[in-house]
Order: sequence, then structure tokens, then C-alpha cells
Amino acid sequence: MKIQYKDKIIEIEKPMPISQLLKDEIKNSNCAVLAATFNNEYKNLESEIETDGKIDLIKVSSKEGMKVYRRTLVYIVGKAFEKICPNKKMEVNYQLSNAMFCDIVDGEVTDRFIEELNQEVRRIVKEDIPIRQVVMNREEATRFFEETQTSKGRLQLDLEENNEIFMYYCEDYYNYCYGTLANRTGCVKIFEIVRYNDGFLVRYPSQKEPDKMPKFVKNKKLAWAMEEYDDINKIMKIDRVYRINDAIEKGTIKDIILLAEALHEKKIAKIADNIAKNKNIKMILIAGPSSSGKTTFAQRLGIQLKLNRIKPVTISVDNYFVERKDTPRDENGEYDFECLEAIDLNLFNDHLTRLLNGEEVEMPEFDFYEGTKRYKGKKLKLEKDEVLVIEGIHCLNDKLTSSIPSEQKYKVYISALTVLNLDRFNRISTTDTRLIRRIVRDYQFRGYSAKHTISTWNKVNEGERNNIFPFQEESNFIFNTSLVYELGALKPIVMPLLEEITKEDKEYAEACRLINMLKYFKEIPKEYVPNNSLLKEFLGGGDFKY
Repeated sequence: MKIQYKDKIIEIEKPMPISQLLKDEIKNSNCAVLAATFNNEYKNLESEIETDGKIDLIKVSSKEGMKVYRRTLVYIVGKAFEKICPNKKMEVNYQLSNAMFCDIVDGEVTDRFIEELNQEVRRIVKEDIPIRQVVMNREEATRFFEETQTSKGRLQLDLEENNEIFMYYCEDYYNYCYGTLANRTGCVKIFEIVRYNDGFLVRYPSQKEPDKMPKFVKNKKLAWAMEEYDDINKIMKIDRVYRINDAIEKGTIKDIILLAEALHEKKIAKIADNIAKNKNIKMILIAGPSSSGKTTFAQRLGIQLKLNRIKPVTISVDNYFVERKDTPRDENGEYDFECLEAIDLNLFNDHLTRLLNGEEVEMPEFDFYEGTKRYKGKKLKLEKDEVLVIEGIHCLNDKLTSSIPSEQKYKVYISALTVLNLDRFNRISTTDTRLIRRIVRDYQFRGYSAKHTISTWNKVNEGERNNIFPFQEESNFIFNTSLVYELGALKPIVMPLLEEITKEDKEYAEACRLINMLKYFKEIPKEYVPNNSLLKEFLGGGDFKY
């Protein structure tokens, strides 16, 4: 067998695990190697190579590497928890910055518990214990679940097409992770477990600085928004995928859809009411990461504002880019349209100040083809019952609107803060939900393939980390645009698009990961989605213009 690694060919006569095949490369790497891709598929380092192909190592400093780090750490915490609390259940809820929020089902988190959990996790990491992936056929898995009476990984058995059922074993502890794990517990040396609200945070390093623990940021507003939706879903008993699937089978999914949409409308109405109560507010600033549903949100907010006798007037920041020759460039020498300096801040603030002073302003229109602003006689003057509505990635950053007093601004941060979980240990990533939304939207309205969208996603995420996430706590209101039923509605469109990506494509590994998650969702006909739903921004056919 001939195996390509970087620019060299390695020949082997019999199957060999990646950890042995590239032993020296892994040992001498400048940062920890946690997994690999073989022929564009994610692999554990103990996976055996049995055919010709190409290997790439996944380091902790990469996006996927940090995902492996996080999954492995949570797995180890689960093992430690089971030892110190054998009669209780741990639940992984949602992500907060560089931490995963967990709690004890029907249990209390105490200082002593935190100390014991930290000690046990440190012991497991220090001993560098192997983590093995065990594969069972359906008959073996059925017998296993009957004998153990466990719910861990049982969702795999619910799908008839799953002929192989996977479990990760570490000594006598077993669990399932919907993604690749590291092959040893010693790979996750940097971590911290701390009390947080009524649960605890499992903290880990960032992708950019994987060798040190980042400064703890509380993110109170974001945590509140996540916890609120998590509590609501638990009360309505729709916090797990199988419960959504049960509702589809029983014909009650329409009730869940109406409840989810009613919650959105209630929150949007509350934002409008808050704005109406403060007569000083003259400007509403909306920011959020890609595919959060900002366009629909702004239009639905506009309707609620009108009910409060406030007329919204929209201004696009995109019309205020600097001239192309003045656009900053990134480290690769390419135009950086997402940095704040790409906006003509002086002109933008001058126009805002004049508008709020009651003056008439001729508005620019940016010609993206030529890279310059055009003036075509479009003039704007604010009336007393009108407010400016501005949407853009920098809207939470006060530098964008530095000339406007803070009491005249109302900032809204929106994002699809997913709180639906596959099971107690496996959450659905907020970023994955947004990526699936974007794949559907890019295909339907921009003519892009799923391969193209996935290939550009890391660059999009980098812009969000730099320009949006650092300012989310400065918002007046955080609006969660996630809908508990949405992945079932998006699935019929996105699955065929993901399946078009072939093994020859480097995006194949990500496509497979998303497919393996989505296969657990039963499909929901898009006709069930109301025409004013935020989800129509991606599905199409809604009441609003995009």
C-alpha cells in the first residue's frame, strides 16, 4: 500500500494504525496532533490504514482539532462524573465561549463536587489512558443496550440503516460521541471546571492559543438567552431529537411549530415595546453572525414598531464602504471587507448626525463592481415618528457610530443559539445550524454549491470571531433566532446537496459529519413552516423581501 503524507510516499505491507504509521511526525509536531483525515474522511489516530490514500494530520490549532479536543474533554468529564456520582446523570447543555455548560439532572452542584470532579479528571488525563472505538453489529448492539439499560448512544439503534453501532471505551467507561475523539486521555491537558449558575462549566483553550487557558468571561446576557430557551424546551419536552421525531410521527409537530413561532413573535414584540418606552432612542442597531436571520428579523421588528407608532427607516452600512483603493488588506494580501476600517466611518457618522438633527442627506449607493460610491439623487430626511434601523456585522461596536450618544442607540444581537441536543452528552452546535442554513440559502438564492459554502465557512467564522462575538454582551437585547424544529425542515433540501460532495473533495469530511448528524432527524414538509417565519429566509416562499 502506498500512503501519501505531505510530499512523501510511505509504503506499507500490512494494515497499520495512523498513530504507528506517522509516529515520528506526531511526536515531533509543533502542537498536539489529535486526529487525522484519510482520503478526506475524519479518522481516530488508532484507525487502521488498509488501502492506498492520502493522510493529513489534524492539530489542536485547527478548527476541527479543537472540536476533537472539546469532545474528548467532555467524554473524560463524563467518565469522571460517573465515578464520583454513580447514581446521578450528567447533562451537557450548551456552549458559552470556550466552555461547555453542564449540570446534574435532579442534583445540586456543590464546591466539594467541583473539587472532586477536577481531581478525577486530572487523574484520568495524567494517566494518559487509551480511548478505544468499539464497533458492534445491530444484534450485538441490541443485546448490549438490553443488558446495560443505558441511553448512551442508543439513538444510533433507532435508525434501521445503521448496521454498525459505535461506542468509545476508556477502561470500563463507555459512551458515544457524534464525532471523532482523541485516542488517549493525555491529549487534553489544559482545562478547568468551575461552578456556574446552577451547573458547571467545562472550560478549554482556544484554537488560536491551545496551550493556555483563556481569561474567564461570564457572558451573562448570552447565558441568560441560552438558558431561557433551554428551560422552555425542557418544559415543553422538546429538548431532544427523538422527542421532535415522536411529535412528527404522532402528528403533533404543527403544534410545536406554532409554539416556536409564537415565542419568536413574543420576543420581537418585547423588543419593540422596550424601544417605544424610551423616547430618546433614534437608532436601532442589529448585528449577528452569518445566517442568523437578520433580514427577516429586521422586517418583523419593523411591523412591531409600527404597532407602537414608530416608523422604521433602514440604512445599509454596505453603501458606506471606502473606495476600493483604500480598502485594507489581510495577511494574505486580499481585500478585507469585514474589518471596521473597510467602512468610511467619517462619512457614515456625518450622515447619521445630520439625519438625527433633522437635516436632509443625499444617500450613497456603493457600486461593488467598480468599488466606489455613487450618488443618484436618493435623499433622506427623518420625521419625528421615524427611527433609523441599521444592520451589519459592526453594529454592536460603538466605533461604527462614535458620533451618536449611547442613549440614542438600541443594540440587538441575534444568533441561532441552538439548545436542541441529540442526547444527554451530545449537543448540536450553533455554528452547525447556521452552516446548514447558509448551505440552503446559498444554493437556492445565490447559485452556490454546498462544497463552495463549506470551503468558505472557516473564513466567515474568523470574521465573526473578530468583529461580532467580542461585542455581543454590549447589546441591549439578545434575540435567539433558532427554531427547535428547523433542522427537520431544512433536511430535505440540504441532504442531497451534501451528498453531491465526493471523496475526492477536501470538504467531504465536513459533509459526512453533517450528514451523520442530520440522518437522525425526521423530515418536516416545508409547507408546515408559516410564511412569516424567519426560516423562510432560507427555505424561500415567505412573505418578506430579501
